[in-house]
Parts: sequence; structure tokens; C-alpha cells
Amino acid sequence: MQISHDHLPLRRLGLAAAGSVVLLGIAAGPAAAHAEVSASDPRALAENVTLSFTSEAESDAAGIAELRVVLPQGIAPEAVTLKEAPEGWKLTATPDGYSVGGAALATGTDAEYSITVRQLPDAKSLAFKTLETYGDGKVSRWIEVPADGRKVDNPAPLLQLQPAAPGAKPIAPSPSPTPTPSAPAAEPPSPAPAAPAASPPDAVREANAADSGSGNGVVVAIVAAVVVLGGAGAFRWTRRSRQS
Repeated sequence: MQISHDHLPLRRLGLAAAGSVVLLGIAAGPAAAHAEVSASDPRALAENVTLSFTSEAESDAAGIAELRVVLPQGIAPEAVTLKEAPEGWKLTATPDGYSVGGAALATGTDAEYSITVRQLPDAKSLAFKTLETYGDGKVSRWIEVPADGRKVDNPAPLLQLQPAAPGAKPIAPSPSPTPTPSAPAAEPPSPAPAAPAASPPDAVREANAADSGSGNGVVVAIVAAVVVLGGAGAFRWTRRSRQS
């Protein structure tokens, strides 16, 4: 059976179309990153920059309830404020970054939110390591940073920065409140010097003198009594002698 030459172009077009479908299928495969970040001004040292994050939902059983982010070096937690987030979600600063979350989203719903950063650091790229927590407790960890162009299984959201604008400078950190100097502790009063023993007042001296005089009077009275008694005894003895 001979094949008409007119049919050859059709066969070739069919094979080309099939190849295109295969290529499209490969291109439409799973995305390389499941957590992404973009910036309103992706330049080093840019100020008041809005960073937008998207975390793709991967669970078929529960929705995303919280995103925990570790900030790259050069961005302090206090320099971040929440701009937009799912209804009811709030941002909470942590020692090394922040967490944003609230009621779990509907299953299959991607988590999208944005923050405002006071200033981006002077760097070429910024990695925002992210932990996704679902309503059922499942955690997806997007924390790996590619090195030397190698692919990783769980890449962290990575923001490539352009060179800083001419004249851009780092913003001085907000001054810490100056502590109010505490008043010096009052020194305890020095003990008053002991007053010298006062000489006894006149009344005391008079009382002492009176006691001394009264003692002398008692002695005189005793002596007088002895004399009187002795005289009385002698008188009676003399009288008896005469009567004898």
C-alpha cells in the first residue's frame, strides 16, 4: 500500500503537535518553589519596601494556619510591620523574625500576605526561611538556601536584590530610650557624737548631801543614846549602893 505524499505533511504536523504537548506538560509540572517572595522595590538599601509572600497549600486535609519566618541578617524584627493578611491574621515578632497567622484557611487555599520593611540590607539576595503550619499540625519546612546554583528540595523564599540607588545609605537604628538616672541612695545620717556625761544637777547634789547629812545624824543619835543609857545605868547603880 502506497502512502500519498500529500499525507506526509499532516503526519509531520501531528508528531510536532504531540511533541509540543509533551513539552508543555513538562513545563506545567510542579513549581520549583512552594513559598515565594517579591518586593515593591528590590534594591539594596531601599526604604519602606513592601514584601509580598505566597505559600502554596499542599495539604488535602487541612488549611494553612500559621507561617513562621526567620528574617535574613540585616532586618530586625522590630523593623517589620504587617500590611495585608488573611482576615483575622496577626503578626507577632519573635527573637529571630516573626509569625503571622490566625484561623486556618480553607483547605487548598494559598496563604498570601505582605509586610513593610523599614529598609532592606545591603546584600545581593535575601532568604526568608519559612515554616508552614496547617490546622491539623502538619508542618512544611521551606528553609533550604541554594548554593552554587544547585537545586534543593525545600527552597526558602529567595529575593534577589539589585544594586543600591546612588547615594543610598543605611538608616541609623532607632535610638534606644535613654534610661532615667536613678536618684542616688540617701546616705544614712551619721550618728550624733555621744554627749559628754553631764555633771549632776544641783538637785542631785543636794539629795546626795542630804543623804550624807542624814547618815551623820544617825551616828550622832546612836552615840547620844548610848551616853544616855550609860548615864541612867550609872545613876541606878549609885542609888543602889547608897541604899545598901
